[in-house]
Amino acid sequence: MDSNTQTNLTGRQALQQQVGSRFYADWKSNDHRARRLVSEFIGTSGLTFVLSGGAAILAGYGGGDLAPYQYAFILSAIAALWLTAAVYFLGDISSHFNPAMTLGFALRGDMGFPMALCYMVVQFIAAAAGSVTAAALFGTGGNLAATVPQPDMHYQAVILEAILTFGMVLLILGMTDGPKLLGGSVPLAVGAYVMAMGTMGGPFDGAAFNPARAFGPDFARGDFSTYWIYPCGSLIGVIVAVGIARFLRGPAKAQEANAAMGNPLDR
Repeated sequence: MDSNTQTNLTGRQALQQQVGSRFYADWKSNDHRARRLVSEFIGTSGLTFVLSGGAAILAGYGGGDLAPYQYAFILSAIAALWLTAAVYFLGDISSHFNPAMTLGFALRGDMGFPMALCYMVVQFIAAAAGSVTAAALFGTGGNLAATVPQPDMHYQAVILEAILTFGMVLLILGMTDGPKLLGGSVPLAVGAYVMAMGTMGGPFDGAAFNPARAFGPDFARGDFSTYWIYPCGSLIGVIVAVGIARFLRGPAKAQEANAAMGNPLDR
């Protein structure tokens, strides 16, 4: 491969060239693949567990009724703190915890679509497991933090989910740089974004901006009547965010692909 071709490589192709043959060998390795997927399972199931468990505990043992904005504030804080902690301790392995984020990395060229599909399957299974576990332990109070839009406001909720997902994906794509996503910056930025947008949008439609987060409580309570809103809104937001990120920053570099996919080197 000549130097000009090497210079033009972007995303996962640039990372493959930088790391060498171990790049694909590691993803095909059962050990390496399992570490990434287990990391995604821990982070995503933890998110729905703390949200569903938090809602059920507040409803059953909180000592009084709360206004919708109070629920939104408390649950947003719970989610923000969990995601901040999870990205800190799992970020060098894999810390998407959101099918929308995984799709964004795939569309930008940081990771292949077969790999992204594996991530998404695990994320949805993990989300269901987290909410089901919370329901088994604490009951279904607080609707398990299900994301439910206001009556007759479904299309407005789609637009809100698109906007919130757009902001999250653009934030992560803009800060991606190296296997830890700019070290300590991204976990704090993610937590701040989740706290702000969850508090603002929670009383309106639950403010998921994460199709797996919306899926978990719906699965546990057996009601998918309005679930379609959340993947539809997220899909729109992801596509727009990836286009804007490419316009602002150009194609993904090797370091960015490394951040998206986790560390491809041996333990």
